[in-house]
Amino acid sequence: MILKYEFPKGFWWGSAASATQTEGSSDKDGKSQNIWDYWYSNEPNRFFDGVGPQVTSDFYNRYKEDIKLMKDIGLNSFRFSISWSRLIPNGIGEVNKKAVEFYNNVVNELIDNNIEPFINLFHFDMPMILQNIGGWENREVVDAYEKYAKICFELFGDRVKKWFTFNEPIVPVEGGYLYDFHYPNVVDFKRAVQVAYNTVIAHKRAVKEFKNLNIKNGKIGIILNLTPSYSRSNNPADLKAAYIADLLFNRSFLDPVVKGEYPKDLIELLKQNNLLPEVQKDDKKLIENNKIDFIGINYYQPRRVKAKACMPNPEAPILPDNFFDNYEMPGRKMNVYRGWEIYEKGIYDIAINLKENYDNIESYISENGMGVQNEERFIKDGIIEDDYRIDFIKEHLKWLHKAIQEGCNVKGYHIWTFIDNWSWTNAYKNRYGLVQLDLKTQKRTLKKSAYWMKEVVKNNGF
Repeated sequence: MILKYEFPKGFWWGSAASATQTEGSSDKDGKSQNIWDYWYSNEPNRFFDGVGPQVTSDFYNRYKEDIKLMKDIGLNSFRFSISWSRLIPNGIGEVNKKAVEFYNNVVNELIDNNIEPFINLFHFDMPMILQNIGGWENREVVDAYEKYAKICFELFGDRVKKWFTFNEPIVPVEGGYLYDFHYPNVVDFKRAVQVAYNTVIAHKRAVKEFKNLNIKNGKIGIILNLTPSYSRSNNPADLKAAYIADLLFNRSFLDPVVKGEYPKDLIELLKQNNLLPEVQKDDKKLIENNKIDFIGINYYQPRRVKAKACMPNPEAPILPDNFFDNYEMPGRKMNVYRGWEIYEKGIYDIAINLKENYDNIESYISENGMGVQNEERFIKDGIIEDDYRIDFIKEHLKWLHKAIQEGCNVKGYHIWTFIDNWSWTNAYKNRYGLVQLDLKTQKRTLKKSAYWMKEVVKNNGF
């Protein structure tokens, strides 16, 4: 077979998942409520079809079956998250032995099947007991997270060498403190900035603990959803709008974690609008000194912006949207089910940006995938023929290959996701998996994309 797109030797072909979205057993074996369990119990109407996180894809009970399927597809790595509220039900203090047993079993099962475990510590799932004292607004929660991270490193670091502190830390900021799509449903830019800042402090503290432990061959990073900001035109006003969007949504995390400092223009923007967070005296040194080893990049869609067309309502709360308008590019390719633009070149632009502006830090694509509604329509001979997903992955991989050819330090590609999973307030509205999940029976069935992916991994290209 002649491979047109061959990837480097040792490339990480895998998938990504999170605890809340896959584990289920949300009230079993000592686990306490996280914000999703709590929010669903109070407002089930906010969740598509009223489906909550109690069962999801039942990974807690079916991890062996799922890991065997991963091996059958040929995946060589898997990124999952630990549920803080399962491991330490009070957020701080006593460790839940049942949880330790479960995560040890998952790690060992992966290794036994030649699948390298990548562990992420926090994926949107604040323990409710800590949210009740303010969540990331409260520095006590940052202290608790540091202890939680250290416990995880000590429990699993003998076998797990790839670690991440947070997945998409901008999302709880946007969802929970700006745009009302995550609990605690606050709309307050200043509090959002504090949450973002304290998350960076928590990340830095975890990195410091990790480095102190000297885990052999261990690497620590963070997973950011780097969404390129494209301006409508080269008009200076449009370019400035795109620059501000990039500062707020990308560089607010990217610069401190990689460079050890915040962009001066971001600090100035926040200062002008009375949005600066409260800081403590040792923070600057902490941020400067504890840089990451590598970075995970989640990419689904671009952000397109233009200059504000009219002044915001002075009575309305200040939001990032005060500085730019979103722009719908004519003729754009769309995933109509998700309402997202498909722009494959974005993955290349991100990699080139890291190469040119961030010392070509080691990176990998930690999430990329396509969610589609009512996939049962595409069943033929018992299998979902998801050619749209194959095309989506293939076209992104072509651009990723180009980036690698041009010297970008990209080590792998993880699909979101291995099996159809529960997706926050969207529940099971859009399906992302290589594997179909029957919610009633929990039966797993490989989709056409899984068989295609198996060939890609076998050949290390296509």
